[in-house]
Amino acid sequence: MQKGRKRNIFVAATYAATLLLGLILGQNYSDQQRVTSGGSLVPIGLSDNAYKIQQVVDLISTRYVDSINMDSVQNGAINHIISHLDPYSTFLMPNESQSQTEILEGTFEGIGMEYFNLNDTLLVVGLITNGPADKGGFKVGDRILRIGKKELAGKTVSKEEVEKLMRGKRGSSVEMAVLRDSLTTPLVLKAVRDQINVSSLDVAYMLEPTVGFIRIRRFSLKTAEEFKTAVIDLKKQGAKNLILDLRDNGGGYFHIAIKMASEFFTDQRLVVYTEGAHELRQDYLSEGKGAYAQGKLILLVNERTASASEVVSGAVQDWDRGTLIGRRTYGKATVQELFDFSDGSTINLSIARYYTPLGRSIQRKYTPNWSNMQDYASMYHGLWSLDTTYAHAMSYQTKLGKKLYSGGGIVPDVIVPVDSNEVSLLYQDLMRSSMLEQFVYSRFTKKLPAYSIENFLQGYTLPASEYNGFMRFLADKGWRISPRKQQDLHDLIQSDIEALVGRYYFGREAYFKVKNRNDAFVEQALGQIKPVQTLASNRR
Repeated sequence: MQKGRKRNIFVAATYAATLLLGLILGQNYSDQQRVTSGGSLVPIGLSDNAYKIQQVVDLISTRYVDSINMDSVQNGAINHIISHLDPYSTFLMPNESQSQTEILEGTFEGIGMEYFNLNDTLLVVGLITNGPADKGGFKVGDRILRIGKKELAGKTVSKEEVEKLMRGKRGSSVEMAVLRDSLTTPLVLKAVRDQINVSSLDVAYMLEPTVGFIRIRRFSLKTAEEFKTAVIDLKKQGAKNLILDLRDNGGGYFHIAIKMASEFFTDQRLVVYTEGAHELRQDYLSEGKGAYAQGKLILLVNERTASASEVVSGAVQDWDRGTLIGRRTYGKATVQELFDFSDGSTINLSIARYYTPLGRSIQRKYTPNWSNMQDYASMYHGLWSLDTTYAHAMSYQTKLGKKLYSGGGIVPDVIVPVDSNEVSLLYQDLMRSSMLEQFVYSRFTKKLPAYSIENFLQGYTLPASEYNGFMRFLADKGWRISPRKQQDLHDLIQSDIEALVGRYYFGREAYFKVKNRNDAFVEQALGQIKPVQTLASNRR
């Protein structure tokens, strides 16, 4: 391992792999650091027993009966050691480390295209505006027949193979043959690979005349400046209230979360502090002069709001700066630092815990599940048991008298009850499958609509015949759903289909705008901002 630590970026790692839309490669695929003084790594020989590891490796490499790949043996040993520390310390191979860096930095080298594998045909379902593919003449709805010299039409091609065909060095080009509905013969197009910048903001728009809405996917390098730019733009449009959606945001860069939280305060105040067995307490203060230091603030959170997202949520709640609406957050309050090996592999090592301004630890309890250690294959899976209960450990009080607690996750100020249909196994299985996408891209991609995005958002509702058609589509694929369950899931699935249609027709932002039309979290937020008007509308 190199002697220098990577201190330039301090990773408050995501609690799970972040799902990233394949804006470079096309296919959907699976998003905290601080600047400190450098330091050298402690030598491995802390005790006599520490030398056993190297002795075993040397023994196997020189005396074992068969020739084996020693790199795999050493990587396996490292993985085994790290996996016993905590759920968030990880060892990443070079390709995994590079993928994590690309996701968190939000920049890639590619062509800016998203595709979906529909019946063994790659269908273009999204393009980065002014990206290489867009400039090369590709359009949403194109069916890719060939990439380079590789014929794809009607063939089963793995995601990895498509990756290899599409990826390449910046400045190099990739040629594709596509079939477009308006043409009778294939069209040959070329895209020159370039750096693609993917915004970490899913959407930023005026939800109502005085209410701005911003949804953040993860905390990437440019998230704070993107957020500030969006806030300034929304204020110019008349936003006096802001709804910040952090649902399903698994975290990202720790220092970016601090910069984000700074935008809500006019002065310097404690945002978060860290402390560990080998790390002295370090306080992190807001910078002051926040872009949204005045005005009503609502944060939307859920059980997948984690890590850096909880840093922001904790600061807002502890200082009475805004109202948290939703469900108890994930509860991930350890901080990881990145250490790199010369071959490009890395260790994300937990070095400290972080605490909210009031001193709350919101870390969820985790214990080793030693029962899973009976066989070798389970060493790296299911080793840790995470506590799903919530117990008030210590109580704290804000300046306005609000009582808060430490424990596993942050409890919102306003709870949105769990929708039993949303968490049902059937619906979750449906979401994990590609049935919705297959139906939408088979049914709604023949031609683009004649109406505008405004008309679509305000007036489009999925016809009953289309919902019934989807149920028949599922039945043909072997899904058995009772009439009662079809009725129970109607509103959820209808909203999902409408959002996918909107995304295909009008881009990624349309997806979230459609979903927000009938979102219980958003309705609660609007109720907090305009309680009288909302109550009046509910009585109609």
